[in-house]
Amino acid sequence: MSEDFMRRAIALALENIEYGGGPFASVIARDGRIVAEGVNRVTATNDPTAHAEVVAIRAACSALQTFQLLDCDLYTTCEPCPMCLGAIYWAHTARVFYACTAPDAAAAGFDDAFIYDELKLPHPARRIPMAGLLREEGITVFQKWSSKPDKTPY
Repeated sequence: MSEDFMRRAIALALENIEYGGGPFASVIARDGRIVAEGVNRVTATNDPTAHAEVVAIRAACSALQTFQLLDCDLYTTCEPCPMCLGAIYWAHTARVFYACTAPDAAAAGFDDAFIYDELKLPHPARRIPMAGLLREEGITVFQKWSSKPDKTPY
């Protein structure tokens, strides 16, 4: 754990606000050095997935030429949202350190609690209803993947 890495994330978030971006930033570190940084780029790139953690994970994976960050720590200015939390788990980061909490973000207008609530609902009852379609045809994709001898599991 390094307070310096968190201070760097906070400085990046403050700088991002000055340039018209969101108040979020992340730093990924390994072996005592920064591997990648990311700031919220949602409005700058018109990409709702460009949260600071996702941007940093993409940069770290590119820099390290891997899709798993097993020996990396992620420092982020706020407790990760559900999307970022999913990305963090898929990236297999070693640890996550955050400065502010989800209630702090909600107080600033960034409330993601509704997503957690939505996940508890049956698919048809969600704000964006979801329904299965063509499963029998679609399952062939997983069958082909399962039988592929040279696949890279992830």
